[in-house]
Amino acid sequence: MKAAITGTGMSDIGRNTGRPAILHLADAADRALARAGLTLADIDGICTYPGKADNSPGMSPLGTGEVRNALGLQTRWHAAVPDGPAQMAPIMAAAMAVMTGQARHVLCFRALTESSSQSAGRRASIPGAGRAEIGGWLSWLVPVGAMSASNWAGWMATRYFHEFGMTREHLGLVALAERQFAQMNPAAVMQKPLTMDDYLAARMISTPLGLFDCDIPIDGAAVVIVSAGDAAKDCRLPPLRIEALGSALRSQETWDQRADLTTMGAHDAAADLWARTAFKPADVDVLGLYDGFSIFVPLWLEALGFCGHGEAKDFIAEGNIAHGGRFPVNTGGGQMSGGRLHGFGLLHETCLQLWGHAGARQVADAKTALCAMGGGFIAGAMLINRD
Repeated sequence: MKAAITGTGMSDIGRNTGRPAILHLADAADRALARAGLTLADIDGICTYPGKADNSPGMSPLGTGEVRNALGLQTRWHAAVPDGPAQMAPIMAAAMAVMTGQARHVLCFRALTESSSQSAGRRASIPGAGRAEIGGWLSWLVPVGAMSASNWAGWMATRYFHEFGMTREHLGLVALAERQFAQMNPAAVMQKPLTMDDYLAARMISTPLGLFDCDIPIDGAAVVIVSAGDAAKDCRLPPLRIEALGSALRSQETWDQRADLTTMGAHDAAADLWARTAFKPADVDVLGLYDGFSIFVPLWLEALGFCGHGEAKDFIAEGNIAHGGRFPVNTGGGQMSGGRLHGFGLLHETCLQLWGHAGARQVADAKTALCAMGGGFIAGAMLINRD
């Protein structure tokens, strides 16, 4: 029995909305339930990543307990997954829960108020923000000034540029493609046209990554409902069968100590995914690839086998990932133009594509999608199919 996605919902997202996270979450839940044709009484499981955390303002303000209480849920199974295969973890855990009979319909959520929580002296995306002590692998990076994931991604991009001749213009094509999709998505936060000149002229953040190579902190929430295979048949929309999942990790759990800095944990997770299915990259119609930084997109493309190692720059330059391309990526605008919901927005968009609900950006006859989340050593990938 396969698990399936039966509903997704996203709140009205924005920058500095001033709305409490729980209101964003309630809106997203209402929309997901309506799409699935379910009620709150049908939900008997709940899962999130990473759970409530106060070590970085606005990054994870809600735990399962608050959401259960606010929505009045009576659950048989609940979990928060703070570690493991990145933001894909709650979807994977929920799939295993419904396949083993722990629940019938699991509400998975991600809620953030990063935009409203930031100030000149308080940054949501900086490790250790609001925390006096930093441990683990971060304790080796922060003392040398590597305070942000932009620094760590910048290392990877620098090495990749050196090895394979990628240029900033190649990464610019990723940013421009996502902005074009965002302009077709009324929910995306960035609607202004973006040119290559705009991209290249923007301020540098962490060489070679500039302003438009980075995702955008927002306030908002997204909900994904994962259902047991037999229960999914009674839902409003065609169930999106979870065909395969991959989350392997065969390297150290650090950003800077991987043997090959032109690869990520994505390469391990992708190999694991394809080993679990007869589907191939050529069967995929639309992609949702984690784009916390633009360099992640070419690395995910290579990891998943859409092009060879070192070939992503040419694959992108040929127009494959843009509107009208063979493998359109992040058709809602991604996190660099749509807004950062830590991967949940990407999954929401790929599901809309398979249901035919993506409006002007709809990929014709999309039946199979691949969504991948994570950067550095953390990674999770999922293949979904509309039967």
